Amino acid sequence: MKKIMFVCHGNICRSPMAEFIFRNMLKKRGKESEFCVSSGATSSEEIRNGVGNPVYPPAKAELARHGISCEGKRAYQVKSGDYGKYDLFVVMDSANYRNMMRLFSNDSDKKLRKLMSYAGKDRDVADPWYSNDFEKAYNDIYEGCAALLDALLTEKDGF
Repeated sequence: MKKIMFVCHGNICRSPMAEFIFRNMLKKRGKESEFCVSSGATSSEEIRNGVGNPVYPPAKAELARHGISCEGKRAYQVKSGDYGKYDLFVVMDSANYRNMMRLFSNDSDKKLRKLMSYAGKDRDVADPWYSNDFEKAYNDIYEGCAALLDALLTEKDGF
């Protein structure tokens, strides 16, 4: 089983969108039993007294527009011990990448990757927190997840 964690700053917008978009893609291909998929945050900003906030309502609404539910998801902060639990950490932007490198004290097993790199693009996933453009973020994430899934199923990713 391949274990993948999508990561963004707060785990209330982009990374949960990626988690549930990717899960939906797996379900459509009948591959969900081959993967463990989750998402997490590099910060603790969306976690209070040990309880993570739910997915940000506009992100949840954008997923719902595409028939995807993220019900029950709450923010989770990535911990250094997670490095040994997952095969791949897919980050949404360069800041997340830097924060994860600090958290993991580097990436000796080459588990960190930026999502858009799978789509052959050297850029970050659009951040709807600042633009309020959740459709653009969805489109970026969908494109990256489709390319990631193709890479995983054809083993172009190094697994």
